[in-house]
Amino acid sequence: MEKLDVVVVGGGLGGLASAYCLAKEGIQVLVLERGDHPGSKNVTGGRIYLRPLFRYLPDLWDEAPLERLVTKEVITMMGDDSSTTLQFTSKKFRESPPHSYTILRSRFDRWLGEQVMERGGFVVPQRRVTDLLKEDGRVVGVVSEGEEIPSDMVIIADGALSLMAEKGSLRGPLPPRHAAVGLKEVIRLSPEVIEERFGLKSGEGVAHLFFGSITQGAFGGGFLYTNRDTISLGLVVGIESYLKTQPSSEVHQLLEKFKEKEEVAHLIKGGELMEYSAHLIPEGGNRPLPKPYGDGIVAVGDAAGFALNMGITVRGMEFALASGCMAAQAVKRAKEKGDFSVSTLSYYESLLKESFVFKDHETFRDSLEVLENPRSVCFYPQLLCRVLEELFWIGEEPRGKVSSTVWKGIKEGFLNTAGLDDLWKFRRI
Repeated sequence: MEKLDVVVVGGGLGGLASAYCLAKEGIQVLVLERGDHPGSKNVTGGRIYLRPLFRYLPDLWDEAPLERLVTKEVITMMGDDSSTTLQFTSKKFRESPPHSYTILRSRFDRWLGEQVMERGGFVVPQRRVTDLLKEDGRVVGVVSEGEEIPSDMVIIADGALSLMAEKGSLRGPLPPRHAAVGLKEVIRLSPEVIEERFGLKSGEGVAHLFFGSITQGAFGGGFLYTNRDTISLGLVVGIESYLKTQPSSEVHQLLEKFKEKEEVAHLIKGGELMEYSAHLIPEGGNRPLPKPYGDGIVAVGDAAGFALNMGITVRGMEFALASGCMAAQAVKRAKEKGDFSVSTLSYYESLLKESFVFKDHETFRDSLEVLENPRSVCFYPQLLCRVLEELFWIGEEPRGKVSSTVWKGIKEGFLNTAGLDDLWKFRRI
C-alpha cells in the first residue's frame, strides 16, 4: 500500500478529533475502527463538558447531535433500605455558551466520523489493528487484517486496554485497580414523560449519580442521564474492589437489583429497553502516561490514561477530544519539519502540560485512593441515612434533641481514628 501521512487506531472521540483536525489541514489521515461504526461499542453514560473544548473545536457544536442541556445535578447516597438525595440547579447552568450536555456516544461518534470524511479523511469500520510496523525501533505503520499499512505517524486511540500502546512501549497492561466493568441500558421514554418526571423544561436534562449499598461494598456507583427521548441508566464497578469484596451477586445482577430500587424504579417506569451493553472501561483517578509519545507514535484519550473520577462527576470525553486536537497539532508540526522523532513529538507533551488536561489530572491525582475507601461506599451513606431517619421519625417514645441526634452521628462517623484519617485524606481532592 502507498505510504499514508497518518493512521489513527480507533474511532472513539480522541481518534476522531485528531483525524478531524488533521483532515481540516489537508493532511492525509485514515481511521481504522474495529466496530460496525464509530461509537458502536461505547458504553458511556454520559455527559460532555463543552466549555473546556471551545478553544480546540470552536466550529463543531452548532450542528453536533447533543441530547439535553444539563441544568440539574443530583446525587443519591444509598443505604441498605434507605437513601438521601442532594439536588442542585443554577441559573448559571443555562447561560451561553453551554456548560454540559448529555450525549449518546453511538450517535455522536458516528456523526463525528462523518465530519472527518466530509473534510477529506477516511474512516474504515470493521478493521481491527493487530500490530504496529516498526523500522529501527521507530513506528512506521500498522498491520490490519493481515495487511501492512505504512505511514509517517500512528495515533493510538484504541481505548483503556490499548494493546497498541503496549506494543509501542508507551505503557504496560492496565492494572485491575484502574479498570472497571461498565453496564448500561438505554430506555425509551417520550420527551414529555421525561420532562414531567424529572421536573425539566423542554430541552433541559439531569445528571444523576448514585453510590452506596448498590455495589454491595465494591467501589463504584450508578448513573442516570436524560436524553431527548431516552434515559441512559447504568452501573460501574471497579474490578479489583469487586474481586476483593466478593459481593453475593454477579455484576449483571447488581444492575437488575439497582433498577428494582424504589429510588430508580419509578424513574424508568413504563420505559422500553432499547439497548444493553457491557464493557471494560478505565476507572478515573489513575495518572496519565508519563510519556504518551514515541518515535512515530502518540497516544490520546483513554489510551493515554486521560480519565478522572472526581467523586461528584466522572470525566473523560473532553480529555479525549482535547488530547486528540493537541496530538494533531504536534503531528502537523512534525510533518512540516519532516521529522517524526521523539524530540519533535515532545511538542505534544508541552501542549498537554499547558492545558486543562494535565492540570486537572495533577489536581486530582490522588482521587482514586480517596474514593475507593470502602467506608465511602458502605459506612458513610448508611450512617447519613440512619441519622436522617432518626431526625424525621416520630415514634411512641419522646423525641430527643435534634442537636443530640446530629452530634451522635458526627461522633460515630468522624470523631474516631478511622473517621479522622478519612477527613485527612479527603483534603487531597
